[in-house]
Amino acid sequence: MKRKATRRRIEVNLEELDRIIDHGMRAPLSESDGQKIKAALHAMADRLTTKRSTEKTSAVLPKPAQKPAAPTEGEDLTGHGRNGAAAFAGATKVTIPHATLLSGNACPECGEGKVYRQKEPATLIRIVGQAPLKATIFEMERLRCNACGQVFTAAEPETAGPDKYDATAVAMIALLKYGTGVPFKRLERLEGQLAIPLPTTTQWDLMAAAAKLFRPVLQELIRQAAQGRVLHNDDTSMRILHLAREPGDKRTGIFTSGIVSLVGAWRIALFFTGPKHAGENIAEVLKQRARELPPPIQMCDALSRNTPKLAEVTVLVANCLAHGRRQIVEVAENFPQECRHILESLGDVYQNDALAREQELSPEERLRFHQEHSGPLMKELQQWMKAQFAEHKTEPNSGLGKAMSYLLNHWTKLTLFLSQPGAPIDNNLVERALKKAILNRRNAFFYKTLNGAHTGDLFMSLIHTCELNGVNPFDYLTELQRHAAELSAHPQEWLPWNYRDTMARLTTPTAA
Repeated sequence: MKRKATRRRIEVNLEELDRIIDHGMRAPLSESDGQKIKAALHAMADRLTTKRSTEKTSAVLPKPAQKPAAPTEGEDLTGHGRNGAAAFAGATKVTIPHATLLSGNACPECGEGKVYRQKEPATLIRIVGQAPLKATIFEMERLRCNACGQVFTAAEPETAGPDKYDATAVAMIALLKYGTGVPFKRLERLEGQLAIPLPTTTQWDLMAAAAKLFRPVLQELIRQAAQGRVLHNDDTSMRILHLAREPGDKRTGIFTSGIVSLVGAWRIALFFTGPKHAGENIAEVLKQRARELPPPIQMCDALSRNTPKLAEVTVLVANCLAHGRRQIVEVAENFPQECRHILESLGDVYQNDALAREQELSPEERLRFHQEHSGPLMKELQQWMKAQFAEHKTEPNSGLGKAMSYLLNHWTKLTLFLSQPGAPIDNNLVERALKKAILNRRNAFFYKTLNGAHTGDLFMSLIHTCELNGVNPFDYLTELQRHAAELSAHPQEWLPWNYRDTMARLTTPTAA
């Protein structure tokens, strides 16, 4: 995970400031003394108010005068930022035929040619608001005989469905809570404002019941994740109010571990909350790995607790280059010239990796591309850092020295992308995934029990796996509920990337 930024040191001579203030209480300040106090106050104010929102080199260090200015990351060069019709993939489409013309009719304008349907229709987008959950009350008429007292009630409409809470309602609650971090209490308040009561206890009961239905597909995702060629893992702190630990376990920490596994063309996100570290959780996953498969690549930061201790499965450990770069960023203000050289060298490596993605290179082609273009850059950087120490240009115990020592001490694992096909250069994929858990922690603060944490892990795993593979999580969670029996029998057919094919097969009539 992202390291907490260290505070910038401000050198202030307190004895001199005390002397100036004492003197100022007896006589007017001299101009030089006033400037010293002003400089100290400005430095402290700058320290308290300045926050850097990006680690991009252009933001960390000022650009050299000879280089032209370039747009910063995320800067919008297109202007308006509005979305066209193609961006609304989830919208309902309504086809409006022309009121008077059909394809092939004579042109009413010139009378000589014929009109034909264009490939691209004219589009009009209209967006309406609606409550997250809506309620419908069906009032069935009742009639009573005034002689025998028999009551006759109208039949329930088929559209009412068998359950009070439809599968779509459960999917929406899950998506709001575990996909976007809306706590149960906040959703209860919102629905209450809309005159649709939705107690937090009811929301939890619905989530717990759905989690039991979804458990088989989560187990299948774990099994398939174990077969991945690359597995990213990391963890973040979490809080569980009531947690019974194993006898003899003296650890006090609680974590949510994130694992993102690359299996063929698919990406699987898994979350595990409890007292175990990321290395222990990924070890449990890898126990299901097929023995005939080659060792997987495991991407993590250099903390030993992120590495699995597993005798039966060997992994090729790669360390996150972004973590090493971040340590350089933290000391860039104090060592601007040296840090600029390191950051620009790493920036060229990241540019090469972006080019490899744009060209959709295979793992082997990407490896050769990096060896040709990034290999010389990394070799020069390694030699340069070693020379900084050998020629006593950098003090090993300084901030820069410690940051460069980190890079040199983990060099082999940081540069695994130069020797192994498919090895990533950083762990940003799982760090982005862990933002789901962090969002829940910031909004809800804690899980009450370990069971509640496991339920959250399940929904976050399903929702983020959908997002990583371009699948609509609302539709997915809805269909899993509607096909609970089939899901229980064949969970491997109800994964985010194949459930639509399974549904189509179920609805296709078999030949006689």
